[in-house]
Amino acid sequence: MTSLRDAAMTSKAWPFEEARKLLARFDKAPPAKGHVLFETGYGPSGLPHIGTFGEVARTTMIRRAFEVISDIPTRLVCFSDDLDGMRKVPDNVPDPAALRDHLQRPLTDVPDPFGTHDSFGAHNNAMLRRFLDTFGFQYEFISATDFYRTGQFDTVLRRAAERYDEIMAVMLKSLREERQQTYSCFLPIHPETGRVLYVPIKHVDAREGTVTFDDETGREWTLPVTGGHVKLQWKPDFGARWAALDVDFEMYGKDHSTNTPIYDRICEILGGRAPNHFTYELFLDEKGEKISKSKGNGLTIDEWLTYAASDSLSYFMYLKPKTAKRLWWDVIPKAVDEYHQQLRAYPGQTVEHQAANPVWHIHGGQVPESRMVVSFAMLLNLASVAGATDKAGLWGFIRRYAPEASPETHPDLDDAAEYAVRYFRDFVAPGRVYRLPDEREAAAMADLVERLRVWEGGLDAEALQTMVFAVGKDHGFEPLRAWFKALYEVLLGASEGPRFGGFIALYGIEESVALIERALAGELAQRD
Repeated sequence: MTSLRDAAMTSKAWPFEEARKLLARFDKAPPAKGHVLFETGYGPSGLPHIGTFGEVARTTMIRRAFEVISDIPTRLVCFSDDLDGMRKVPDNVPDPAALRDHLQRPLTDVPDPFGTHDSFGAHNNAMLRRFLDTFGFQYEFISATDFYRTGQFDTVLRRAAERYDEIMAVMLKSLREERQQTYSCFLPIHPETGRVLYVPIKHVDAREGTVTFDDETGREWTLPVTGGHVKLQWKPDFGARWAALDVDFEMYGKDHSTNTPIYDRICEILGGRAPNHFTYELFLDEKGEKISKSKGNGLTIDEWLTYAASDSLSYFMYLKPKTAKRLWWDVIPKAVDEYHQQLRAYPGQTVEHQAANPVWHIHGGQVPESRMVVSFAMLLNLASVAGATDKAGLWGFIRRYAPEASPETHPDLDDAAEYAVRYFRDFVAPGRVYRLPDEREAAAMADLVERLRVWEGGLDAEALQTMVFAVGKDHGFEPLRAWFKALYEVLLGASEGPRFGGFIALYGIEESVALIERALAGELAQRD
C-alpha cells in the first residue's frame, strides 16, 4: 500500500511540488540552524486583508507538505515591517488630524489613534495576530522595530556598511537617473524628530559602522547603523532580512517578481543564501482589473466571511495560485460547493488522490466530514422561491428532504443556510428578472405540472431529474439545456440554476406544482 510520503514525492499538487524543490535545497546538508524557516511579510500601515490571509494560508500549505516528505523541523515567521515611517494618515482612524504631526515617524512611534495600544504599529500588529489566530495559523511573530532596536539585525547592518558600494551598485541599476542622485540603502532615523529620513548619505564609515548625512535643515549628523538608528530601504531590507534570519522560503505576489534578483543578490552580498521563492498571481475584480487596496475594488476578508465559512476561502486560495483569478462576489457559492464536493470525495480516494485533493492541504491531512446534504447553490434557490428571511425558513424544507439532518448534527449545513439567506438577500434578489414563458415553454411546463400531480416516486432527486429531462425531450427542446434555462428564467428569475430534479425534491412536489402554476398565470413575472 502506498504511503502518504511516497504519494507526496510524485504528487502534482503544487504544495508538494514546491515542498520537493525546498527539500532539494538541503541535498548536500541539512540546515545548520536545525530547522527550515518559512517567512511571510506584513506592512502594518493598514489592517490585514484577504491577500494577507492568502499568503499565510498558501505558505502554510507548503509547510505542511514539506513536513510530510521531510523530518527536518520547520518554523513559520510572520515579519512586520513596523519600523517603516507613516507615509500618510489613514482615513479610517479616529481623529486623523491628530496624526499629522507624526508623519514619517516609525509606525511603532506613532500614537495609537484607537487608544488601545502603545502605538499605531502595535495596534495593527495586534490586529494581525488576532487575524492569524482566528484562523488557527501556527506562526511566530517578529516586529522589525524589536529586530532593529535590540541588536538582532546589527551583524547584517554592519556588513551592509562594509559592503555598501556593492549594495548600491545593485540598487542604482534599478533606479531612474534622478533617483540615483539621492538614493541610499540606509534611511537614518532623526535623533530629535524621530522621523525616517529620505536624504542622501554623505559618508559611510565601514570601520566604525556609521553614516553621515545632512537633515532637512542642513544640519550634519553621524549615526551608527546599529541599534535601530537607521533602517534599510524596503528592497535592501527584503534581502537583508533573508540573510539575518536565514530564511529558506518566502512567497509573494507577481508585482514583486521583477525585484527578485535584487532581493536575492543583496541577500548574497550580506552573506546569506537566497531562499526558495514562489510567486503567485494577483487577484482581479469583476472587470478583470487588478485589485488595489487604495481603490477598494476587491473583496475584504470580512466580506467573504459574511457569506461563507473560511474553509471555502482557503479552497479558493488553493486553486491555481499562478493564475490570475476574479475575486468577486459570484465566486463564493461556487467555492463553497466545490469545497464540499472535495470533502465528500476524500474518504473514498486512494492515498495518491487524497494527496492531490485540496482539502488535504487546507486541513493538513485532518480532513473533516462534510454534512452538507444540500448544496449552497440549492439553498440560494430555495431561499428565492420560499421567500426565506432567516435560516429557520429553510430548515422546514431541509428536514423534509433529509429527515436525519438538524442544526445540531449538521452544523456546516446550518451555517450555510444562514450564509445563503444573507447572500440571496444582498446579491441574488436585487438581480432577479422573471419572464413569461413562450408558447412551447408554457406547454412543457403545464405537462410537467400534470406529471408531478401523479408522481409516485417520492423525493428521489435523480428520478425527478430524469422525469424533467423527459418532459423537455418530449416537447422538442434541442439542446435540452434550453429547456432547463427556460425553467430557471421563468421560475427562479435567473439564467442558471441547480439540477432541477434536486430542487423539486428539496422544495417539495406540491410546492413545485404551485410555483409553476403561478409562473404560468404570470404572477412571478409581475414581480418586476
